[in-house]
Amino acid sequence: MFLVTGATGGIGRRVVRSLRERGMPVRAFVRLLSRYSELEHRGAEIFIGDLQVDRDIQKACQGVQYIVSAHGSDGNAFALDYHANIELIDRAKEQKVQHFVFISVLGADRGYEDAPVFKAKRAVEKYLQASGINYTILRPAGLASNLLPLAERFRQTGLYLLVGDGKNRTSIVSTDDLAQIIVNSFMLPEARNRTFSVGGGEILQRQDVPHILGRIFNIEPIIINPPLLAVDGFRTVTGLFNPSLQKALGTFRTLLDNEFFCTREEITQLEEIYHLKMENLESFLRRYLAI
Repeated sequence: MFLVTGATGGIGRRVVRSLRERGMPVRAFVRLLSRYSELEHRGAEIFIGDLQVDRDIQKACQGVQYIVSAHGSDGNAFALDYHANIELIDRAKEQKVQHFVFISVLGADRGYEDAPVFKAKRAVEKYLQASGINYTILRPAGLASNLLPLAERFRQTGLYLLVGDGKNRTSIVSTDDLAQIIVNSFMLPEARNRTFSVGGGEILQRQDVPHILGRIFNIEPIIINPPLLAVDGFRTVTGLFNPSLQKALGTFRTLLDNEFFCTREEITQLEEIYHLKMENLESFLRRYLAI
């Protein structure tokens, strides 16, 4: 039995689909109010629970041999990115889970002190590596599926908000490719007890994204490019009323202020180990936008 957390998210939903297409038994950990009908239709066992409740995690892990931790946080990095994953690992040890795949983030090991999600992910990486469980840690650079809502807004307006330095490099990964890598990590000995940076088939600058959308929709993009000082000002004001949100915005600022890309050597290594050709961003967007 495979347990997938974050099963209704962009990564988890695709992982469940891939596992079920291979005939694998899957338990999908979902929230009560989430949309999980597709997972149910595909034959996944639905476990309704809350990752902030240890007892729910304990119940979800019963009888499980493989775990995919694909959930993210909604601003509460300690509860979801850190504590829920530590609890999953502890229960995995109890259940003698055979392999644990953890979705981290590119740059988790860079020591970004102002980014709660990065700090939490790195702490979980270390805990998993010391746990004695067979693991694979994947650090995606950024998910192409996250751009789909932005693409739909761009289709309507032609506007693209690009905060900070547009020349910062990125290698956005096809979420479909990432799901295949996750599933194959359980099957490939070369992926066992390894940590991989995961990027797409090309290295882009952030300012390339609106031009890709412009080509797809045949629209000349109108790029609005405020400086990072605008984010800093917003954080300062937010801190007067909501200190926890101010702290959470540190992760957002870190993502805007730094480069998150995989080298060509890292991409080539992924393709060789996982036997696939990484898709580029424009190809992914055209598939999903039916262009």
